[in-house]
Amino acid sequence: MRIRIVDAFTDRPFAGNPAGVLLLDSFPDDNWLQHVAREVNHAETAFAHPLPDGGEADWALRWFTPATEVALCGHATLATAHVLHTTGVHQGPVRFATRSGVLSATPREDGLFTLDFPTAPLTRVEIPEGVAEALGARPLTAVDTGPNVGDLIVELADEKTVLGLSPDHKALGRHSARGIIATARAEDPGRGYDFVSRCFFPNVGIDEDPVTGSAHTALAPYWSERLGRPDLTGLQASPRSGHVRTELRGDRTLLGGRAVTVIEGELLA
Repeated sequence: MRIRIVDAFTDRPFAGNPAGVLLLDSFPDDNWLQHVAREVNHAETAFAHPLPDGGEADWALRWFTPATEVALCGHATLATAHVLHTTGVHQGPVRFATRSGVLSATPREDGLFTLDFPTAPLTRVEIPEGVAEALGARPLTAVDTGPNVGDLIVELADEKTVLGLSPDHKALGRHSARGIIATARAEDPGRGYDFVSRCFFPNVGIDEDPVTGSAHTALAPYWSERLGRPDLTGLQASPRSGHVRTELRGDRTLLGGRAVTVIEGELLA
């Protein structure tokens, strides 16, 4: 079977967030899926297979990190939609049946995809004891992102503080189901983004995720409320970096991004 590595939320190779993508006839044993994800060793590997015509979704989709299956993943969904579109396996909008409900991806002629995801429910919480020490910076606020995303958002004083973080990843893992999203308002919105973030997910085997679509289903409502606009652009400032366009539509969040296939080969195992 063919296996592809796709860089998502970027328009150039070796940037954004890489994901493995495998198109299957059906889902094999979970142990095999986990072994493949561990072998690929990227933040997520997506496995998809076609569904019968006439249902609420066109493809079934699952995502695995090297350590575990996850409930929601934006960049690997974008990568899968990109593979379906560029290989001609599926044309036009595609609907995926997932653990987080039906998600859709709609391509434009210029290569941009729009993902339709559930908006994360946000709940303000007390800043947990030990988070400041684990991050190496004192949060201004803390917000729980609900069960599907499973992160704790912490807003920091400014963009410079977010960029300068060098956290204790093991200690961060004690404070949420998946990890910590550190964020701040953009220092200069004229640079093309409204807020900045970094995502640390030690509990699923990812110390720092390059660009995280699912995190932006929480960052979109968080920053839309503060900035007073439904349409925003986030910069995830990992070493690979990437931009995510967000549009808040009540209980749904639209995420916009591009993708590039960088490796294609044959899986023999």
